Amino acid sequence: MLNRILFLFAALVLLSGDFVCAQIIYNGNRDPRKVRVEDIDKPKIKGKIITGADQTGQYLSYLKGKRIGMVVNPTSIIGNKPSVDSLLSLGVKIVKIFGPEHGFRGNASAGVKVDDSVDPQTGIPVISLYGKHYKPTKQDLDGIDLMIFDIQDVGVRFYTYINTLQHVMEACAANNMELMILDRPNPNGFYVDGPILDSRLKSGIGLQPIPIVHGLTVAEYAQMLNGEGWLEDHVKCRLKIIKVANYSHDRPYTLPVKPSPNLNTQQSILLYPSLCWFEGTIISQGRGTYFPFQVLGNPDLKGKYTFSFTPVSIPGMSETPLHQDKACYGLDLRKYNTEKIRKSRKLNLQWLMEMYNAYPYKDKFFDAKQSNQIGNFDKLAGTYDLKKQIIAGKSEAEIRQSWEPDLSRYKLMRRKYLLYP
Repeated sequence: MLNRILFLFAALVLLSGDFVCAQIIYNGNRDPRKVRVEDIDKPKIKGKIITGADQTGQYLSYLKGKRIGMVVNPTSIIGNKPSVDSLLSLGVKIVKIFGPEHGFRGNASAGVKVDDSVDPQTGIPVISLYGKHYKPTKQDLDGIDLMIFDIQDVGVRFYTYINTLQHVMEACAANNMELMILDRPNPNGFYVDGPILDSRLKSGIGLQPIPIVHGLTVAEYAQMLNGEGWLEDHVKCRLKIIKVANYSHDRPYTLPVKPSPNLNTQQSILLYPSLCWFEGTIISQGRGTYFPFQVLGNPDLKGKYTFSFTPVSIPGMSETPLHQDKACYGLDLRKYNTEKIRKSRKLNLQWLMEMYNAYPYKDKFFDAKQSNQIGNFDKLAGTYDLKKQIIAGKSEAEIRQSWEPDLSRYKLMRRKYLLYP
């Protein structure tokens, strides 16, 4: 009887997390096993993926008679038309627009502050959440009955739109205002990987203890912010979620609109989690080209690589790119088979290790001042350890082991907030 109870308990443990190690004791024998949720058969979901925004029948009646504020950018579309324009044509009263990094219409470069304005196409005031302040003020919310968040995320901790979501949730909670989230698929939602953010490294490119690839849609992350008490003063934001139809985290999803100026192809979106930490190094990731986050290079690598590219100033994408007007030599990943990422469900650490080993001036590789780029490497990685591990020549297995057990604990916690299989 005891053996049977132990067996059932171990089985429950195996089914309780994305990645857990357990020992099944059966008939007196110990059987160590590792089970990943991705190895368990999941229900196959058919039918066209339909975003929350596209399901207007699910929420239009709820908006009737309300004064609406919308947190939107160029990815906020219904069909092939901006959601603001679409909802206005359907009689929705939108009184204010809130724009994140890159602005409401997406014409500002990465990291560039955006001013308040009036949208020339609609005449609606636009409040910048990437200028004087990141969080809507009480005055900003005056005259609004309901806020809507409709922005496409790419599932990566240092992509700033989930920080915008947090600030909006905190403002709504403080002003007793409901937030409707029109959910969208996560193109990198098929895996979870990377070090958990060290609280000492909180910044505008990482606020919460989640891994680099968090495996959540915006609505799922909003539920996590509420459920884990991560909002300021542990407030709770009232949420109304319009889910994505026919979606599962394993289903491939190609974004119909580029999520930001430098993620302009599906290839760049899928490579972004493994390449963005190069922003804290002396290596260019192709900003200043029309194929950013698809190449890696540096002028000092001439002779070690034959492939080259030359960053130039491109308004709206990168006005002053690293190594501007200099030939950079390195890796061309434009035709890299991203199915390898889908199959491995892992960040690619080899490119970081290779570039560090190839670069001749090791003391400058992680020098954020030298790189003159947006990010600090430790803040991007979310840990002080990765830089030290690369310098010390640690193996990928050793680096990955250092992410545990925090990464496994996160995967267990994540399951509480999933809206999709």
